Formats: sequence, C-alpha cells, structure tokens
Amino acid sequence: MQQPAGVTAVAILFFVAAGYLFLLGMVMLVHAGAVSMRLGAPLLHGLEVAGPYMFLLAAVGGAAIGWGLLRLNNWARRVGVIVAMLGIVMLIPSVSAAATGFGGALFWSELGIAVRAAVTWYLWQGWVVEKFVKRR
Repeated sequence: MQQPAGVTAVAILFFVAAGYLFLLGMVMLVHAGAVSMRLGAPLLHGLEVAGPYMFLLAAVGGAAIGWGLLRLNNWARRVGVIVAMLGIVMLIPSVSAAATGFGGALFWSELGIAVRAAVTWYLWQGWVVEKFVKRR
C-alpha cells in the first residue's frame, strides 16, 4: 500500500524530536550539568525537571510513534494526534506570557502551536484515516 508523503513527514518530525531529546538526555547522563534542562522545555512542557531519564523516556515514546506511523499502525496515528493536541494545550500559557511583547518567544510558541495543529489536522483527515484502516 502506498504510504502518504504527509505521514512520512509527520513520522520524521517525531523522529527528529525523539533524536533531539535522546541526545540531550545522553549528554545529561554522561556530563551532568553540561546542558540545561530548559532545552527540553518546548517538547516536555515541565517534565524536563524529572531529569535525563524523562528525556530518554520521551525520546523512546516519540520514536515508537514515528515507527508506528511509518508502518501505518492506527494506534500510532491516534497517539500522535493526542500528543500533538496535548502539546497545543501546553503551549497556550507560553503564548499568553509572550503576547505582552512581540519577539522571538511569541514567534516560536505560535510556530509550535501551528505545527502541532497541522499534525493533528492532517492525521485526522478521512483519507489519511482510510490508509491506516485499510492496512489491517
């Protein structure tokens, strides 16, 4: 079955995020204090304070979603939509805080919401859902 290019793009997005979190988590484990935990805040939304193991756990989860999307597993599509929607909800406070001044923080927060909204919208399209359901 032909895999939609958008599903591949979303899977790559999950793999890139997972790779980033994995790299940060490994650096934190090998060289404690070498990097700030705040670097994971845009993806972990507060969970970064749990330490490097949370980075690694989130990386494994993101890679599993990406792998499931490439294999057209419906569970991965559903979990990907849930993760993207939760990311939108978690970014709302940062947009509100950054709205007082138009700067880089506002742009990056809005971009994060836009990307997550696009992922949610795309994976919820009827013709995309059919690709996942027909795979069975």
